[in-house]
Amino acid sequence: MPSWATAVRRVEGWVRPHETKVRFLAAGVLNTGFGLAIFPILMWTIGRRGIHYLVVLVISQILSVTIAFITNKYLVFRTRGNHLAEYGRFSLFYASYFLVNLAVLPLLVEVVHVNPIIAQISFSLAVMVTSYFWHSRITFRPKGR
Repeated sequence: MPSWATAVRRVEGWVRPHETKVRFLAAGVLNTGFGLAIFPILMWTIGRRGIHYLVVLVISQILSVTIAFITNKYLVFRTRGNHLAEYGRFSLFYASYFLVNLAVLPLLVEVVHVNPIIAQISFSLAVMVTSYFWHSRITFRPKGR
């Protein structure tokens, strides 16, 4: 049976070449938790005061994208690039999904009669699957690549 020190060295040996991916997964857990929680929280707070669920979606999207940008820039990719240019590329990814989200969410809620919270959580899964590829190759790509 290997010792703890041996086990730790093995894990470090696996993690080191995949460090960015591991940090992305950790940030993804944080961002996903925030992103999945903010829509229901806002629905249960301002949504109950008569704010339409699509307005709540816009507010939650802005908050989620900003938090995700901060964690990805500083914790995952650790870039020193232009903040505004990176935020623009980062936001472009989410803006394209957001436009689709604006069409799909009402379709699921109004036509299929899915609860808005369940519909939004389901849609968010597609975003999570594709975001690493966009951000690693476009948003935070190393210069000269």
